Amino acid sequence: MDDSAADLDVGAVRAFVAVTEDGYFGEAAARLGISQQAVSKRIGMLERSLGVALFTRTSRGARLTIDGQAFLPHARTLLSAEARAVAAVRPARRALRVDVLNHSIGPAALMRAFHQAHPDIDLDVVTLVDTDVDTAVAAVRSGAIDATFRAVTAPERQLRDGLAAARFLDDPHELLTGPAHRLAAARAVTPAELAGHPIWIPGIVPGTEWATFYADLAAEFGLGIEGIGPNFGTDHLLEVLADSPTLATLTGRHVRLVWPAHYDLRRIPVRDPIPVYPHSLVWHRENPHPGLAALLAHVRTLRRPLPDTGIWTPRWAMPHAWPIA
Repeated sequence: MDDSAADLDVGAVRAFVAVTEDGYFGEAAARLGISQQAVSKRIGMLERSLGVALFTRTSRGARLTIDGQAFLPHARTLLSAEARAVAAVRPARRALRVDVLNHSIGPAALMRAFHQAHPDIDLDVVTLVDTDVDTAVAAVRSGAIDATFRAVTAPERQLRDGLAAARFLDDPHELLTGPAHRLAAARAVTPAELAGHPIWIPGIVPGTEWATFYADLAAEFGLGIEGIGPNFGTDHLLEVLADSPTLATLTGRHVRLVWPAHYDLRRIPVRDPIPVYPHSLVWHRENPHPGLAALLAHVRTLRRPLPDTGIWTPRWAMPHAWPIA
């Protein structure tokens, strides 16, 4: 099998097309911004790679050989493909890729609002399912995504190599129960009053930041938070709660939940103190994507941190200060 095509140099192909269109090596060199000698060298390298002569040199310039004529349309196709490949990864041309963890939580609502405010910015909203904050931050560091919405658990370790983060949304947690639950009629409850009541949060992935959040919350107030059993999704959780006199769950105030009216579920505020999940946005300071700059400005405008008094957050929660650009 002939592997010569795999050795084609795009710069040499570009020089070939330029000479074809200009008719002279000197004019092609001027167009490409290189010397005439460099153009001749590239054409010679291409001819050796293909094993054929592409031009005949005459006093009236360079003329394509039969092989050169056969190669020309493929050369143009190759350059067109190269241009599309480069454009696909240029920050000004490709979609802004942002991880939101879950499409029902507060950061996802923020991204929907951002899209409405900036419909001209192409977005790719992804969910890095069952990944912890370290994995998501590593994806930002590598350029696999432009930003991620996460709770940053160890900023001194995770925010290095040019990464930055800002805590932008404090999500107060509420108790969610069915109508038969013993606390269903309460107007508000305290974390201390939840002790002894089983709280079911299926789908907690060990090692993730949200697993750490709920473990710290449970330890602080003596709560029985369990993630045992298979996770059949939010719809199944709501169905179970609707019929249970004992099970309840915790959910963020900014989490979007929809259920049938006959479930008659109750969202009960938790106070004194209010357990707050600290959402942050993580990005790379040197990321040139213009959409990222617009997203940062949007997030900064809509930041909704709560006062530090009367709330509970884990000890590892980032401060509210916005990083200096």
